Amino acid sequence: MAGDADLWRVYLSGEIHSDWREEIAAGVSEAGLPVRIDAPVTHHEASDDCGVVILGKEPDKFWHDHKGAKINAIRTRTLIEKADIVVVRFGEKYRQWNAAFDAGMAAALGKALIVIHQDEHAHALKEVDGAALAVCKDTSQVIDILRYVINGELTGYTGG
Repeated sequence: MAGDADLWRVYLSGEIHSDWREEIAAGVSEAGLPVRIDAPVTHHEASDDCGVVILGKEPDKFWHDHKGAKINAIRTRTLIEKADIVVVRFGEKYRQWNAAFDAGMAAALGKALIVIHQDEHAHALKEVDGAALAVCKDTSQVIDILRYVINGELTGYTGG
């Protein structure tokens, strides 16, 4: 196993309604890459309610959400700051304002940023894409990028 100095930290931000994180984790494992994967809390209700569970109930939904967002930000900020690479996936079903914020934070910190989304979101995400070092359509492209940048291996390349 690689030592901590050789370990790449990859933070996976974005939508929580599909198994894209598990796909990347499986691909990283299968490729034997020295990667530690970090992510936000992806249990939707726990993420929404952590503030009031820990700090006390709020009658106003704004303050309920505010408490949760701040506690979640402790985790998110810390893990993005520690990351070597930040991958942000924009899903099909919901607008992930938090994912856009994470992408902006990663860019502001000078982190290597990889974005995943489909073509129909290209216009809405043009500024995010402009800050990214790669824009992917699926998780297999992310795994190929990680394999290339970590090991210098270019899958499927036969020369040019």
